[in-house]
Amino acid sequence: MTEVDPADAVAACRAAHDRIIATAAAVTDDGARAPSRLPGWTVGHVLTHVARNADGHAHRLAGALRGKDLPRYPGGMPARDREIEDGAGRPAVELAADVTESARRLEEVWRCSVEAGWPNAHFLGDDRFTTSGSPLRRLREVEVHHVDLGLGYEPEDWPDLYLDWELRHALNRLPARLSGPDGRRLLAWLTGRAELPTGISLDPWM
Repeated sequence: MTEVDPADAVAACRAAHDRIIATAAAVTDDGARAPSRLPGWTVGHVLTHVARNADGHAHRLAGALRGKDLPRYPGGMPARDREIEDGAGRPAVELAADVTESARRLEEVWRCSVEAGWPNAHFLGDDRFTTSGSPLRRLREVEVHHVDLGLGYEPEDWPDLYLDWELRHALNRLPARLSGPDGRRLLAWLTGRAELPTGISLDPWM
């Protein structure tokens, strides 16, 4: 699959950071406890996840700059989940500051990575993408979870760079998420042989 130039993805993600930072700054304490669009997660959970994701990317890339192949989350997913749960109930002002400061730390690591020419870009840590793919994957996290907050940012607001990349990515993986009958119904529509099908079931998006 065609990837986006890391420098373009960094620029797009800086703008995405600014948008979600502005949203987070407007959240009240009551709003932080309100349900998000993700089952079982409050707005505070989503904001904490966005912040910890930034720190994970920064940790992995800072390691690559030092010649170390590090995972985003040293304690694995259980440790990441605990940090999200522990941080979700903080006051809104702390949540907003965390989103802002973690994003700026990551942007600084990106700056160093760009200047250094993305050394050790082949390092994977425990991810499926190289370190130079970090800005684009971070852009996905910010754009999707900004919508998940349920605070006025919608899919219609997604920037073209993200849409172009993610739509191709999602469509490329679509066959693996479809069972036989649903796949046939969808293919019939795509080839102009049937109306748009309803009730299609997809395996989880990853």
